[in-house]
Amino acid sequence: MGEAAVGEGPGGASKLEVLSACFGYDAFRPGQEALIDALLARRDVVGIMPTGAGKSLCYQVPALMMEGITIVVSPLIALMKDQVGALTQAGVAAAFINSSLRPQEVGEVIRDAKAGKYRIIYVAPERLSNPLFMGFCTAADIAMVTVDEAHCVSQWGHDFRPSYREIARFVAALPARPIVGAFTATATAQVRADIAELLALHDAYVLVSGFNRENLYFSVKRPKDKMATLLEFLGQRRDACGIVYCATRAGVEEVCAELVECGYAATRYHAGLDDGERLGNQDDFVYERSRIMVATNAFGMGIDKSNLAFVVHYNMPKNLESYYQEAGRAGRDGEPAVCLTLYSAQDVETGKFLISKSYEDGDHDWEARQARQANDLDLLKKMTWYCTTSDCLRGYILKYFGEQAPVFCGCCSNCDTQFEAVDVTIDAQKVISCVMRLERQNRAFGKALIAKSLHGSKDKQVTGRGLDKLSTYGIMAEVPVKRIMDIINYLVEKGWVSQSNSEYPTLGLTERSLEVIRGKAQVLMQLPKLPKAAESEEGSEAQAGTQAGGRAGVGSGSRAGGKDGAPAGTQAGMHGHPELYERLVALRRQLAEEAGMPAYIVFSNAALNDMCRKLPRTPEEFLSVNGVGQAKKEAYSAPFTQAIRDYCNNSQGQAPRVP
Repeated sequence: MGEAAVGEGPGGASKLEVLSACFGYDAFRPGQEALIDALLARRDVVGIMPTGAGKSLCYQVPALMMEGITIVVSPLIALMKDQVGALTQAGVAAAFINSSLRPQEVGEVIRDAKAGKYRIIYVAPERLSNPLFMGFCTAADIAMVTVDEAHCVSQWGHDFRPSYREIARFVAALPARPIVGAFTATATAQVRADIAELLALHDAYVLVSGFNRENLYFSVKRPKDKMATLLEFLGQRRDACGIVYCATRAGVEEVCAELVECGYAATRYHAGLDDGERLGNQDDFVYERSRIMVATNAFGMGIDKSNLAFVVHYNMPKNLESYYQEAGRAGRDGEPAVCLTLYSAQDVETGKFLISKSYEDGDHDWEARQARQANDLDLLKKMTWYCTTSDCLRGYILKYFGEQAPVFCGCCSNCDTQFEAVDVTIDAQKVISCVMRLERQNRAFGKALIAKSLHGSKDKQVTGRGLDKLSTYGIMAEVPVKRIMDIINYLVEKGWVSQSNSEYPTLGLTERSLEVIRGKAQVLMQLPKLPKAAESEEGSEAQAGTQAGGRAGVGSGSRAGGKDGAPAGTQAGMHGHPELYERLVALRRQLAEEAGMPAYIVFSNAALNDMCRKLPRTPEEFLSVNGVGQAKKEAYSAPFTQAIRDYCNNSQGQAPRVP
């Protein structure tokens, strides 16, 4: 098997040259380059990157730089089709093997692979044990095995698939062990450990690039009438594409019928439909003959449709991993998008019922089944907390996945309606005074202990360390410990207080601390409104929901009247030339229909926006557009630059390039 130096392929092309020539980008996104370098250095990797962050490029770029074939294991038929279609458009020879192919077609793919036609082959995990495929792999030069949706290997993940346990056996059976890369969008620390162990990775380089999707606006509402709220939401987005998820098949049928009755181009997808209708409805959505897909969670994994402006959960999902993966299908092109959840207390009971049903006919290991069911119920509880918290929704998600999060993101329905600007200067002085007194004693403690001491807690950790003897003990007794923690986090974030980088971080003073103590600086921050007693029927329902989920006393449901936040309708205002944008959308649709492919595979919305910013009028200028490589330049520069020239000429020079 050929060796490739880091950053250089067998033909001498650098990783940036491959990125530009094949995929049309001139720079890597955060995390991509480090994973690519590790793979090129022949090291196993685990890449945890949110949906839309560019995971596929992390293995596609190295695959094109290595000698030999890359096998991509994926459970997602739709993703394989889309990925292979996109690679073909980029001038890369790729293929897939799954149950959608007839035996004769599988034989043709393997024959072409033996002839050296493909650099990348996507395969379903169930096919790894197929004698024909295994015979091919043992005779071929397999440079790398990539495991997509790697969380499926863990029984503690949200989508455990027993077939993924066969991947390590498949790799071990190959004559020479290839590099193994594992990628997923959502994985807790426990699931990440399972991935490394169960896939038998060797000294894996692990990268968690961050779960934050800044272009997504998160919203939770608790309406009395979900359908009325949904129709109001969709009425503001008549031309947009999106998904509406329902918990049950009956829900899908009801919601889809209502949307069609109201004049929306909607279709449906659930496991109760026959294969032909499901595939036809999926194609209608992908090709935008239907702009709204109403579906159970059986739909969407692997749908690489990049221009979804919204994802609505008509019912609360069963866990945050599923929610974030499904919600993350919105805005994959980087454009603003809305993720709306319509919550009711009944959703909790529906979730419990569905979890119970899923374990009625499980494996014969009763104890293992009970443990997984208990885990699923715990995940449901945490999902309920998300739907009922008054804290920042983005912050809740990021903390769940183990990431540092701001108290206030300013881009979710809670930050819009549940937060208020508060002058916390006096409270900040109290916090800093406590830290200062500890420094004078040559002592330092972490945020939690200092917050408890300021609140006056009688916790043994506080009294045992003598923190109840400080003059600042109990001086914030009227402030909840959580709010004190929020204030401390804000002070650290803004540099009013320092935090060490040790294994057990402690607080200290900074040069700016004295400004606050001496009253020379005012500290203003956005804080969650303190909870009030539930006063409405809506608030009572929310309280009942939290109790059903295992946690009482959260919020009163005032969020139902909140705004949706993110821009409604299309993203035509993002690029400065809405008329040109619509012309390019129409041209993209025409070319896609002629080629028999989805419009987003021709170009994403983000690429069209970039054209409107840069206004390329020659093939060379067209190559500067994000997402335009050599193959797409040759295929599409003529019609698109002609459309841009026509627009600029008709505008009589009133369409300057936007920097």
